[in-house]
Amino acid sequence: MTNREVSINSTNAEFGGGGDAEAAVGVSKKERAPLLTQRKLFRSLSGRDISTSNAENSNSTRTLGTFGGVFAPVCLSQFSALLFLRVGFIVGNLGLLPACGTLTLAYVILLVTIFSICAISTNGAVEGGGAYYMISRTLGPEFGGAIGALFFFANIFSSALYTTGCVEGLVDNFGESGKIAHFLREGRWYSFAYGSAVNFINLLVCLIGAGMFAKLTVAIFAIVLFCTGSVILSFPIENYEISVSIPAANPLVNSSYELNGTYTGFSAKTLRENLVANFSRDYTTCSGDDYESCSVVNFAVTFGVLFSGVTGIMAGANMSGELKEPGRSIPWGTLMATFFTFLTYLLLFVLTAATCERFLLWNNYIFMMGINMWKPFVTIGIITATLSASLSNIIGSSRVLAALAKDNIYGKMTYFIGLMSCGSNPVGAVLVSSILVEGVLLIGGLNTIAKFTSIFFLLSYLATNLACLGLEWASAPNFRPTFRYFSWWTSVLGIIGNGAMMFVISPSTAGICIIVLLVLVIILHLQSPSEQHQWGSISQALIFHQVRKYLLLLDSRKDHVKFWRPQMLLMVNNPRSACPLIDFTNDLKKSGLYVLGHVKIGCYDENTKDPATEDYPKWMALVDHLKVKAFVEVTVSHSVREGLQHLVRVAGLGAMKPNTILFGFRDNAPSQDFFTRYEIPAADSYGSLDVEAGETPLQGESSPFNVNNYQATSPTSASPSLLAQGSSFSSEITPEEYVAMVADVLNLGKNVCLCRHFHQMDKAAILRKDNRRKFYIDVWPIDFFNPDESNVFGTTSLFLMQLATILNMVSSWRKRTMLRVFLCVSSRDADPEAQKKQVKHMLHELRINATIIPVPWDHIITHLSQISSDSQSEAEADADTLSHLSDAYINGVNGLISGQSVDTAVTFLYLPHPPQSSALYSYYLKLLTGITNGLRPTVLVHGISAVTTTNL
Repeated sequence: MTNREVSINSTNAEFGGGGDAEAAVGVSKKERAPLLTQRKLFRSLSGRDISTSNAENSNSTRTLGTFGGVFAPVCLSQFSALLFLRVGFIVGNLGLLPACGTLTLAYVILLVTIFSICAISTNGAVEGGGAYYMISRTLGPEFGGAIGALFFFANIFSSALYTTGCVEGLVDNFGESGKIAHFLREGRWYSFAYGSAVNFINLLVCLIGAGMFAKLTVAIFAIVLFCTGSVILSFPIENYEISVSIPAANPLVNSSYELNGTYTGFSAKTLRENLVANFSRDYTTCSGDDYESCSVVNFAVTFGVLFSGVTGIMAGANMSGELKEPGRSIPWGTLMATFFTFLTYLLLFVLTAATCERFLLWNNYIFMMGINMWKPFVTIGIITATLSASLSNIIGSSRVLAALAKDNIYGKMTYFIGLMSCGSNPVGAVLVSSILVEGVLLIGGLNTIAKFTSIFFLLSYLATNLACLGLEWASAPNFRPTFRYFSWWTSVLGIIGNGAMMFVISPSTAGICIIVLLVLVIILHLQSPSEQHQWGSISQALIFHQVRKYLLLLDSRKDHVKFWRPQMLLMVNNPRSACPLIDFTNDLKKSGLYVLGHVKIGCYDENTKDPATEDYPKWMALVDHLKVKAFVEVTVSHSVREGLQHLVRVAGLGAMKPNTILFGFRDNAPSQDFFTRYEIPAADSYGSLDVEAGETPLQGESSPFNVNNYQATSPTSASPSLLAQGSSFSSEITPEEYVAMVADVLNLGKNVCLCRHFHQMDKAAILRKDNRRKFYIDVWPIDFFNPDESNVFGTTSLFLMQLATILNMVSSWRKRTMLRVFLCVSSRDADPEAQKKQVKHMLHELRINATIIPVPWDHIITHLSQISSDSQSEAEADADTLSHLSDAYINGVNGLISGQSVDTAVTFLYLPHPPQSSALYSYYLKLLTGITNGLRPTVLVHGISAVTTTNL
C-alpha cells in the first residue's frame, strides 16, 4: 500500500478484518460438526423430551400412557355435558336424520383436524402445550402465541361450560324440585356458588398434579362407561309407555295442564315423527315463568351445543408434556376415542328418536333419568362426565398458559406464572386458569357459554389445519410425519369446515374472535418474539416455495422497455464509509433488485473456512442496521477486478439480475467512519458538522448510521461493529484497474454509475420537514468530453433522466426536491430555442415533470481544441478526443456546474465511454476527477440499453 491513502468511495479497507468471525457466525470453535455434537437433536428426533439435559429426570416427568393419557381424557371430554344432558335437546329439535347429519358433519370436521394433529405430532418431539406448541413451532411465535391465547380461553370457557353442566345435573337431582333429594337451594346465585365449589374441587385436583388426574381419569371413565351402558340397556328393558315429568324449572309447568312427557318404548310412529327438524324454545333461557320469553332454537344453536360437547380432541395433546410417547399416543389414542364416542352418540340418537315423543325431548333435557332402570346411574354419569371434562379442560388451559409463560411470548404479562411451579406442575398457571373459569361462570346458562366455546375451538382447529397445510404446501423435506393418512385436501377440508361453522353458529362472535386474533398477531409481530425464538416459521418455507415458482415463470426473454426498472449492484469496499451511498441507492432502486457486492482479496484454501461465509452475517447485520431492502453477495478473488466480473455475472437469480452497476469514485478523499460519527445539524448549510468518536457533541444528535442505534434482529445476529475500518491486508486499486472495471461492466452489457461525494450527503437535512429551503435534482445530459457529437436524445441522456425521475418519484424526495434539466447552449447551435422546445416536448411525452434551464457556455467551449477529421484508428480517435480537452476547459465545465449547484441535492452527469486504449485510462480518470471536483453528491451515468418509451 502506498503512503497516501487511496479510496473507492472512501477507503480500501477490507470488511470484517479484526472481529471474531466464529463468534459472529454464532458457532463455537469446538463445533466443527454441530449436527453431531447436538445431542438434544437426537433426543428430539427419537421422541424424547429435550426440556432438560438429564434424560432420567425427563423420563420421570412423563408417566402417562395412551389409554390413561389420551383415550380416556378425550372420551370424557367428548361425552361431557352432551351425553346425559343434551341428547334430547338435539334430537328433539333437529330430528333424527338432521341430528345424525349434524353429528357426522361435526365429527368430519374433528376427524380432518385430528389428521392434522397426528401429522404434526408424528413429525418430531412434542412437548408441553399441546395445540399451542404444535402451532407455534410450525407457524412461528406470532401466530402460535395468538392461537395459543385463544386456545387457552377456549379451554377456560369449556371448563366453565362443563362445570355449569355439572351444576345443572346436581340441581335437577338434588334441588328443591329434585328427582332424588331436595336439599339444594335453587336460584342463579346458588348455581354460581355450586359452580364455584366444583371449580375449587378441580383446583385442588390440579394442584396435586397430572398423576392424580390420570388416576382419576381412568376411574371416572370406567364410571361413565358403566352409567352410559345402563342408559343404553334401559331402552330395550323399559320397552313400555312411561310418563316422564317435566322439570319445575320449565315455565310450562305453571302454564300448561300437561305436565308429563311420554316415553313410548320402541315405536315406528314415534320414529317417523322424530325424523325431521321441528324447533321449539329453550326453556333454560326463559325469564321467570314466561314461556314466551324463552329463546327460539335454530340450527346454529343446536350445532353450537353439539360441537361444544365434542371438542375434546385436544385433551390428549394438552397432556403432551406428561406422555411417555406423545408421537404414538396422541394420534392413535385420539382417533380411537373419536370413533368410540361417535358410535356411542349415533346409537343414543337412534334409540332416543325411536322411543321418546318430541314434547318430552323439548321440555325435559334429562329425560334419561325418567326411563333409566335405576335413576342414580344417570345422576352419577352426569356428575362424573361433566366434572372430569371440566377438570380435563382446566388442566389443558393451565398447560397452554404454562407453555406461553415458558416461551415468554407475552413478556411481563406472564412472567410471574413461570415463577410459581412445583416440579412439572405449573401451579401459577393452574391458579390463573381457575380464577378465569370463575369469571366465565357468571355468564350463566350452558347453551350461552356453548356458543363461545365452540367458536374458540373452531378457530383453534382452523389454525391447526392451516399449519399442517402450510407444511404440506411448502414441500419442506423435513416434513415427514409417520402418520400416513394425512393429505393436503384433508387440511383444506378442515379449514373450510371450521371456518364456515364458526359463522353459522354466530357471525358476530366469530368476527370478534377473528379480530382479536389479528390484533394479537399484530401486537406480537410488533414485539417481535421471533427475535428471541429461533423456532423457524412456516412463512419462510412458503415464501421460498412461492418465490422459486414465480422466478421460474419470470422469463428474461419477455422483458419489455415499458416495464423496465433499475436492478442495482452496488460495489462496496468499506461499508463504514459508504453508509450514505448505500442508503441513497436504496431510494434509487424503485422496487427493483438491490444487491450489495463486496470482494475480499485472497484465495480459498481447501483446508480453511470460506472467508465470504464467515463475513456474511456481518453484512446482513449491516442491511438490518441501515434498514435497506438489499441482498448481499460476497466473493473471494485474487483481485477486485476479477471479483467484480464474478459478481456481475452471477449476482441475482434467473431473470432477476442486476442491469446497473454502481461504484464509489476512486479519489483521495479522507475516510469517514459513519458508525462512530456524530452530526450537529447546521441551520444554514447543506450538510452537517462532524464530531469524531470520543468527543462530546455540543448539540444535535448521533448520526442515523451510528452503530449505537443498532438493534439485533435475533440473538445470533452479528453486530455491524464487527465491520473493520481498515486492514493491512487491503489492496490498492490503480487508476488503470479502476477504469478497466468500468469498461468491463459496459462490455458485459450493464449500465454503469460512478458515485462521488456521497460522504457529504445528509439526507435528513435535505428532507427535513421544517426546512423551507428547496433542493434540486440536476441533470446534465451532455457528453462534456465530446460535446459536438453529444445527443440529448441518446441512450445515456435518457438513462440519466430516467434515474433522476425515479429518485424524484420517491415520496420523501418528491416533497422536498424538484427536477432540473440543464441545456448547454452556444452561438454555434443553429436554433437554441428550437432545441429547448424539442427537449420540452420529449419530457412531456415521457411524463417527466422537470424545469428546463438553458445555460450559455460559449466562454467555455472556446478552450476546446479542434479534433482532426482525418481517417484514423479507434485508439487514435480516443487519444485525439481526450487530448483536445484542456485543463482550462475542464475547469470551466466544473465551474459551470458548480455555479448552478448552490441548492442542488444530487447531480446526474453524462459518463463518457472509457477509451479503448488502457494507456489512456489514467488520463480519462483524471478528467472525470477534474469535472466533479467540489460538486455536490454526483452520479456519473452511462447507459447502454433503452429504459423508457412513449408508447403504451
